[in-house]
Amino acid sequence: MKPNSGTLVINIMNGGKAEAYEGVYQCTARNERGAAISNNIVIRPSRSPLWTKEKLEPNQVREGDSLVLHCRPPVGLPPPIIFWMDNAFQRLPQSERVSQGLNGDLYFSNVQPEDTREDYICYARFNHTQTIQQKQPISVKVFSTKPVTERQPILLTPTGSTSTKVELRGNVLLLECIAAGLPTPVIRWIKEGGELPANRTFFENFKKTLKIVDVSEADSGNYKCIARNILGSAHHVISVTVKAAPYWITAPRNLVLSPGEDGTLICRANGNPKPNISWLANGVPIAIAPEDPSRKVDGDTIIFSHVQERSSAVYQCNASNEYGYLLANAFVNVLAEPPRILTPANKLYQVIADSPALLDCAYFGSPKPEIEWFKGVKGSILSGSEYVFHDNGTLEIPVAQKDSTGTYTCVARNELGKIQNEVQLEVKDPTMIIKQPEYKVIQRYGQVSFECIIKHDSTLLPTVIWLKDNDELPDDERFLVGKDNLTIMNVTDKDDGTYTCIVNTTLDSVSASAVLTVVAAPPTPAIIYARPNPPFDLELTGQLERSVELSWIPGDENNSPITNFVIEYEDGLHEPGVWHYQTEVPGTQTTVQLKLSPYVNYSFRVIAVNEIGRSQPSEPSEQYLTKSANPDENPSNVQGIGSEPDNLVITWESLKGFQSNGPGLQYKVSWRQKDVDDEWTSVIVANVSKYIVSGTPTFVPYEIKVQALNDLGYAPEPSEVIGHSGEDLPMVAPGNVQVHVINSTLAKVHWDPVPLKTVRGHLQGYKVYYWKVQSLSRRSRRHVEKKILTFRGNKTFGMLPGLEPYSSYKLNVRVVNGKGEGPASPDKVFKTPEGVPSSPSFLKITNPTLDSLTLEWGSPTHPNGVLTSYILKFQPINNTHELGPLVEIRIPANESSLILKNLNYSTRYKFYFNAQTSVGSGSQITEEAVTIMDEGKMAGILRPAVGAGKAMASRQVDIATQGWFIGLMCAVALLILILLIVCFIRRNKGGKYPVKEKEDAHADPEIQPMKEDDGTFGEYSDAEDHKPLKKGSRTPSDRTVKKEDSDDSLVDYGEGVNGQFNEDGSFIGQYSGKKEKEPAEGNESSEAPSPVNAMNSFV
Repeated sequence: MKPNSGTLVINIMNGGKAEAYEGVYQCTARNERGAAISNNIVIRPSRSPLWTKEKLEPNQVREGDSLVLHCRPPVGLPPPIIFWMDNAFQRLPQSERVSQGLNGDLYFSNVQPEDTREDYICYARFNHTQTIQQKQPISVKVFSTKPVTERQPILLTPTGSTSTKVELRGNVLLLECIAAGLPTPVIRWIKEGGELPANRTFFENFKKTLKIVDVSEADSGNYKCIARNILGSAHHVISVTVKAAPYWITAPRNLVLSPGEDGTLICRANGNPKPNISWLANGVPIAIAPEDPSRKVDGDTIIFSHVQERSSAVYQCNASNEYGYLLANAFVNVLAEPPRILTPANKLYQVIADSPALLDCAYFGSPKPEIEWFKGVKGSILSGSEYVFHDNGTLEIPVAQKDSTGTYTCVARNELGKIQNEVQLEVKDPTMIIKQPEYKVIQRYGQVSFECIIKHDSTLLPTVIWLKDNDELPDDERFLVGKDNLTIMNVTDKDDGTYTCIVNTTLDSVSASAVLTVVAAPPTPAIIYARPNPPFDLELTGQLERSVELSWIPGDENNSPITNFVIEYEDGLHEPGVWHYQTEVPGTQTTVQLKLSPYVNYSFRVIAVNEIGRSQPSEPSEQYLTKSANPDENPSNVQGIGSEPDNLVITWESLKGFQSNGPGLQYKVSWRQKDVDDEWTSVIVANVSKYIVSGTPTFVPYEIKVQALNDLGYAPEPSEVIGHSGEDLPMVAPGNVQVHVINSTLAKVHWDPVPLKTVRGHLQGYKVYYWKVQSLSRRSRRHVEKKILTFRGNKTFGMLPGLEPYSSYKLNVRVVNGKGEGPASPDKVFKTPEGVPSSPSFLKITNPTLDSLTLEWGSPTHPNGVLTSYILKFQPINNTHELGPLVEIRIPANESSLILKNLNYSTRYKFYFNAQTSVGSGSQITEEAVTIMDEGKMAGILRPAVGAGKAMASRQVDIATQGWFIGLMCAVALLILILLIVCFIRRNKGGKYPVKEKEDAHADPEIQPMKEDDGTFGEYSDAEDHKPLKKGSRTPSDRTVKKEDSDDSLVDYGEGVNGQFNEDGSFIGQYSGKKEKEPAEGNESSEAPSPVNAMNSFV
């Protein structure tokens, strides 16, 4: 054994036999605290024995018969690798007809004449001893018989109809079927009652061998091989049982306890068959180990209660079954130590202001000490959000300020003692560059200067360094470094680049950069600036697996300096003809070290760039194919979202072509249910981006990982993501639904949240369905229109706006997840209180007389409660638009008309009308009307002004008393007289003019003679007036002029377009004929007719 080491060295180089050291070894490490032991180490010498001599008879076989050449290699350790060769050391060709079995024998399904030879030699290679043993040559002679008899398949191996096979979990399962027959049979494999595991199943030896990698207990079952040719088939069933050596679920871990504390050691393992768990203490079975009253063994757990220092020991857990065992050591250390602080006393910490400060207080003790921090000699205990206290005792000040400077005391105490330590903190001002270098453009051979003025803490000593293109300044006397600047004399093209000022102190570092561009002298008209010419002579050197150096010669810059070179690459293996950006370098650089990816056939090209633009690409470089390697990365954007309640759809973004790093890109998809003591389930899939796991519980979390692999191996272990299996509709409805009516149009609904486990999905919120059942005032049902309000998240209340007053409503609540809505809660009925009504549906004023008006109205469209009354207010309006006294009348709710009496004649009145409920008054409707004039004065009803307008009357002018009107009438009479005279003269001059006869022959049905009974004029109709009246030009509902009124009243002629007078007396309007009288419609009232309109119609 090596000195000061536990390593045992066995050296047989200088003599001795390996067999003498064969056996089982175990290492034990012991001190006063206990003993730890290692796993058993088995040493067996390698063996490569010779073939036993035997006399081999020549094999004479008839053409078409089967043949087996037995190898029977000597038993070696480890087992040899078998292969068949001839005397020329050439491997014998194999095919579906001739192949080597797993036992090394050479099988002929049927022999052919070309199989005749005398040098069938079986070789056994023992890799450990690096020796090859050779069997004596076997002779085969095939003789022909005509005709050759065809045969149906029979199995050469295995024999019989069934066999068994036991394999260990995680190993490779190999099943073999070799058949004889003519023609040569074809082998096919199936698993009874299931499918062969996808992506872990491989066929070898011309499908005669079934290979399943990484087998698990799920691969147990019956596997059938079927050999078939045109004459029939034969089959064999192999019953496979997968066992498992022990493997850890929870290995025991070291335990540190203080006297009197409790603790547990847990040792859990699994296997097939279930492993036995046994405990040892200091290498001795616990049953015969010294007794410890604080220790109790309970199967795979040791429970410690009120431990003492003598309870310290090393415990071993052994999990074993017939296929192997596991052994793990766990040190139970019972310590009773007063606190010790390991951080040096008065340690000085220096930080920059506004940066974190970490003050160490490394400690040790058992029981674990409690740590407290104080500032100053007599300061109080530090606490609050401005401090962070770490478990290792460190005090963190996330944002240290100048006033944080001072002495800090760390105190560690447990029940065995107390100790303290002081440390010092100094907070310094940050270093700043108050004037940074600026971008410069300078002509060749000029002079340029960059400034770098700094401000720093007075106790820190700064150093200033200038760099050019992130490298040291050239060793050139033209570069002059001053205290606050850098000056470059006699600038040349090589000085073009980026200059950086770096200021360093012992605590911080700041930098600032500026670009210097060197241009030519002012150009003459003959100088032409253009894009650079493409680089040329590309060369690859220093080829390594992951890098290569590319160099080139720049083309002509065409009077504008090249600012940078862009390097692009083409992958001729995955994307031929497509060029990708690789990197770019400054224009002064003509070589670059390029990082490469495995399994890519690279070609490179270079593009030069100046201020004018980009050059044409250079000619491609030579191709360079990098070697394959394991993938460097795993797929990204791994997600697990179920599409159905019983599945989990795992998706990811596949790697791009060159990311595969080699051929045969596949993915290992693994999943297991989260927070459940379960193993990973894995499948290997082809280069796809989705895998569906079926048969999962509804909406449970899963840990998911997707690992890339190719023919060379696996990518690094992937990170785990959390996904969920598919959602299902929620199971229960919200309970305890309550409604609080706030006012006549607003209510608040409350409910209890449903248990999250019944949501069976991601909770998205709650939906409230509500609808009006009926109006309490009308008791009439209507089409039910349900309204929906959605409340996001886990809210338990919501507001229902826009309700109709005095109505009955129903509502229910449903929980919503990603799948849809759950069941509805029982319908909840609630009622809204009364509100104020809407305005009456109409107000008509009819039957005007000298002293009365008749009012008719319709009830409000939306009463919003029980109507208690109507309120009518009215007041007169004089010619100056002044309002008279307001009269108010309350009318019972069941009335729909009213006759107002004792009114003034020829007076305009304005009416205000609204309905009331017990809550209050609704909006009002207004109308205006005029009582009839006395003795020829015109009266009528003017167009109403609907709505709550201003209390301003329309202007009413008594035009009969106006001077301009009298003058106008005289002018009209004079005009008529002149026309009569002209017509009389023309008639006398031109002969008879049968006016009466022509009028009778061409009678207009619209023209009626003057009525003799009442003396009123007939109606006149213009030819252009045969069109419907415009809306609003309605005839008053009372169109009859009574006998007691003036016979020359023009009331009946007010049907046309409204005529009006401007304030200056000019007439505005048009001629309008009078249509046949119509009854009044609805609640529309009419405007008072103008006498001028009537006169125009007559003329």
